[in-house]
Amino acid sequence: MTELVVRRLLIDLEQPVARHWCAGDAFLTAWFNALSMSFPIGEQFFIDSVRNGLKALPPERQAALQAEVQGFIGQEATHRRIHALFNAQIEKHGLVNEWEARARDRLKLMEGTDPRHGLAITAANEHFTALFAEWILAHHHVLDGCEPRLKTLWLWHSAEEAEHKCTAFDLYQALGGSQQWRTTWMRRITLVFLTDTLRQTVDNLRRDGTLWRWSTWRSAARHMLGREGLLRQTFKPWRAYFRPDFHPNQQSSDLSADWLRDNATQYTRVGRAEPA
Repeated sequence: MTELVVRRLLIDLEQPVARHWCAGDAFLTAWFNALSMSFPIGEQFFIDSVRNGLKALPPERQAALQAEVQGFIGQEATHRRIHALFNAQIEKHGLVNEWEARARDRLKLMEGTDPRHGLAITAANEHFTALFAEWILAHHHVLDGCEPRLKTLWLWHSAEEAEHKCTAFDLYQALGGSQQWRTTWMRRITLVFLTDTLRQTVDNLRRDGTLWRWSTWRSAARHMLGREGLLRQTFKPWRAYFRPDFHPNQQSSDLSADWLRDNATQYTRVGRAEPA
């Protein structure tokens, strides 16, 4: 069982956010904005899936996972709230969250299904966010030049994503979820997640008027496909998910623990998590 602490980040998101808040880089700003647009509805789905998965377990198994699930729900609820505040600021720049509308339509298809499907989807998404978290924590210079509060926001979120990456996966296994469906959902989520991220990023750039600038495409190539780029650096750990013996704990989260330890002044611990 993993001890998950619920934290309240000590930053002010009531203040305006600059149009190109990520060190003046239009591509990185649009890409981070696209990810943030997915979080409120995505985090709520993850919360619901984990809560429903816990309820599907026998009472004695529920007791063993109750604390971890409460911590997971508390962390995800905090992410949902703070990214809703961030999204409200970036929408003032004329951006439109098309991702959420598409996600709502897809999630309607999940209503009334076996709770293991929701957990498999959640586990796949959590693997993606954990890979991104490790990448951004290892390449935090990408956020150099940002406002300190926004750099803190993304590194804090990344650290917590790496911290709770096992919860949905372990619940799925506790409910007897098969390796076949786990990997099937990862293939589906890979296609959906990458497509939605690309579509929303392109739409953000189009509305920003920076889609066809050479600097935009150069930044995209460097940060996604370059030697230290996200896609190149995360391909092998993404592929590891398809091994029959895979478990998220096999991939290190030391950078997460280090950041949370070294930046304890940036947050306060919340005394009580949202009930599972």
